Amino acid sequence: MGAIMLQGTGSDVGKSVLVAGLCRALVRRGYNVRPFKPQNMSNNAAVTVDGGEIGRAQALQAIACGVVAHTDMNPVLLKPQADRTSQLIVHGQVRGRLGSGNFRAARGQLLGAVLASYERLKAQCDIVVVEGAGSPAEINLRAGDIANMGFARAANVPVLLVGDIDRGGVIAAIVGTKAVIDPADAAMIHGFLINKFRGDPTLFEDGYRQIETLAGWRGFGVVPWLDETTRLPSEDAVVLERAAPTHHARTLIACPILPRISNFDDLDPLKLDTGVELRMIPPGQPIPSEAALIVLPGSKATIADMVAMRAQGWDIDILAHHRRGGAIFGICGGYQMLGRHIIDPEGIEGPAGMIEGLGLLDVETRLTSGKRLVQVDGVALGAPFTGYEMHIGETSGMDCMRPFARIDGQPDGAVSADGRVMGTYVHGLLASGAMRAAMLARIGVEAGSVDYDRSVDMALDAIAAQLETHLDIDAIVALALRRSTQA
Repeated sequence: MGAIMLQGTGSDVGKSVLVAGLCRALVRRGYNVRPFKPQNMSNNAAVTVDGGEIGRAQALQAIACGVVAHTDMNPVLLKPQADRTSQLIVHGQVRGRLGSGNFRAARGQLLGAVLASYERLKAQCDIVVVEGAGSPAEINLRAGDIANMGFARAANVPVLLVGDIDRGGVIAAIVGTKAVIDPADAAMIHGFLINKFRGDPTLFEDGYRQIETLAGWRGFGVVPWLDETTRLPSEDAVVLERAAPTHHARTLIACPILPRISNFDDLDPLKLDTGVELRMIPPGQPIPSEAALIVLPGSKATIADMVAMRAQGWDIDILAHHRRGGAIFGICGGYQMLGRHIIDPEGIEGPAGMIEGLGLLDVETRLTSGKRLVQVDGVALGAPFTGYEMHIGETSGMDCMRPFARIDGQPDGAVSADGRVMGTYVHGLLASGAMRAAMLARIGVEAGSVDYDRSVDMALDAIAAQLETHLDIDAIVALALRRSTQA
């Protein structure tokens, strides 16, 4: 039984993709592998078979391992809310809220839960591939840490440090990490790897050797820029505003980037369809009038995002789009925004109260403390789908008499009388090819033949092959299994 941990010189250096690729590479070598992230902060989550939720990246990494996602793969999940607090998820279930004042103390108390999950995973496999969060160089967060060195030292897991050369300054980032962290933490790092290299890697050979000399760590390889990552679900909203348009096609689908957007990977399957252009609309820009379909995505704080939508003037754009005959599709929080009112009597998302929605569906939502977490199969628009529900609140009203979907014979969602406004609580349903084709047919587009799940699987294989070529996988395996190897 063994383990290896990838930590980064910062956020968004590519740890999640590298862990997924490494998991797939090890599986292809015949190892039984599990992914693990002690603590994650993300509003992009997935529902597991054991009825809990974990970070979306860990669900992807489970796919890379060829196993079913489980809450032990991400025992602590923090989901930022509207009021500078985060919802605390432990072993897949809501445990309350954390604010900046009690974050560190509570985090330190969670180490036992993290180690228990890790030990259960370790007993199931040959190698656990662990992903850190942020950077160990954030020494102001070291006390009570369970995400990086606090976990690595408690579980005695060797660490490789990932540096992102695409953003520049990778030598300083890696050597600087060694300079600022505690020597006992630095002793857990056995080497580094360079990620996102563009061009001829021989041009960086001198820099690579300088890092080895200055940091005193050996290099495990230089990973090129991986185009295949565009076919994988994105974990963090930071990627949305810099995303390029997917296709220059006639039919535009627009989605506003709300401040607390969640589970935006719902839209990833549309990126692969050449019949449409998916355009994510950042704050400060109007929703294009030429859009055939506007998608309102999930939200971790629906009321706050409704306020933000009005502040941007997007409500005016959406209502004008509807008057012109355009279609609108709301998913989870986006579905709630389409109704007449959203009521929060218990102050679950912040101060108790009520807000007006867009009024495009004759429904209203009452937020409740219980969260529904379940994987589902159903039929919508005459097409079968699989997906999951992850929401608080109950929605009711006249338009619910025209449900968008049927799940085990039970109604879900609502459709307006003219059929142009649709809402559902189901995430992930557009990954089903027939469902995606049925939705696109509503706006006059013939869907392509891309199998989304197969496309993701092929991307994981391609990334694994790149890592086999550009990393010293033999040495990584030896380190994970604590076997001696030639440096």
